[in-house]
Amino acid sequence: MTVSAMRKSLTQDDIRRLVRGATPEERSNAAHKICRRIDTARLSPKDRENAEQIMAILAQDAAALVRRTMSVTLRTSPNLPRDLAIKLARDIESVAAPVLKHSPQFTEEDLIELVLASSPEKQVAIAEREHVPESVVEVIAEHGDRDAVEAAALNEGAAFSDMAYSSTLSRFADDDGIKGAVISRDRIPIHIAEKMVSMVTGELFDRLVNKHELPPQLAIELASGSRERATLDLVEQAGQSSDPERFVQQLHLNGRLSPSLVMRGLCLGHMTFVEHALAELAGVPHSKAWLMLHDAGTLGLKTLFERAGLPSGMFGAFKLGVEVFHQTDYDGGENDRLRFRQRMTERVLSQFQAIPRADLEYLLEKLDAIEEGRQAGVIPRAA
Repeated sequence: MTVSAMRKSLTQDDIRRLVRGATPEERSNAAHKICRRIDTARLSPKDRENAEQIMAILAQDAAALVRRTMSVTLRTSPNLPRDLAIKLARDIESVAAPVLKHSPQFTEEDLIELVLASSPEKQVAIAEREHVPESVVEVIAEHGDRDAVEAAALNEGAAFSDMAYSSTLSRFADDDGIKGAVISRDRIPIHIAEKMVSMVTGELFDRLVNKHELPPQLAIELASGSRERATLDLVEQAGQSSDPERFVQQLHLNGRLSPSLVMRGLCLGHMTFVEHALAELAGVPHSKAWLMLHDAGTLGLKTLFERAGLPSGMFGAFKLGVEVFHQTDYDGGENDRLRFRQRMTERVLSQFQAIPRADLEYLLEKLDAIEEGRQAGVIPRAA
């Protein structure tokens, strides 16, 4: 729609209300109608010139309601000129926030300058943009208001560099809200997670070690340390590792790849960990261990078990655990992994009575946790 056609559509009365409306409400209604036309119009160079004149009038209106109407209506529009977007961004917070959060017209340099010159509320709007470049996040992390830094950390669209993480954690080392926001991100680099281990306690520590992968050596040290300080379950960490081969190698080097740890991994359904653990202990490639474990019958399983140096007295329990694993599927529903573990653990306990006492106590603890979850309504009963 051309501006000429747009003018016909709007009528002279609309333009008159825009310029001379007696009340801000009248001018705001006219501004909304005009801005919607501008937002959807395909503009020739001449049309664009005329449209920009109209928008300039709106941006100078004495009533904040009119300017905010323009900002809200054109917040995502490519037809809003960059200079007018910047003008609105420097306006009061209620006018500036919509364009700061949504407008595609700002360059990285614009956003950096606006962060450094803006109020905390405006900084938050920039931090909440759908995509925040690394350079802008770095400036927010180093110079931004506390709420803006938290908003950036909570925004998966904000690109955090190592420098941004470092500035955030240095400035807010004692702020649990900021640290919790960092931990809540879908992924943080391993070396950042490692750094945060010494910075958090309690619930934040639990969230950190359960949500994010830690270096194998650090995970081993945590699991070997005080249970009050290190709530990390080594089996769980092994199951979460994106590099299970390296993880079990570290366990082996540190003397932690014990038969009971392998058995616990099996009973909790961490079969990938079990495969790599047996391959490491037996000195065979993972592919060969997989075949012997899953596709070579009892003889292949027993050969792998013996080559791994596991106690012969555990073979019955181990064989049963593998069989239960093959017979048990994830159901695809909510909490299916928890129900899978529940079935695995209950079936092994019900069918094998000679399990070592330490392992029995460990598995019973898991069953207690499962039962508590069921009673609380968190874990549905298994079929």
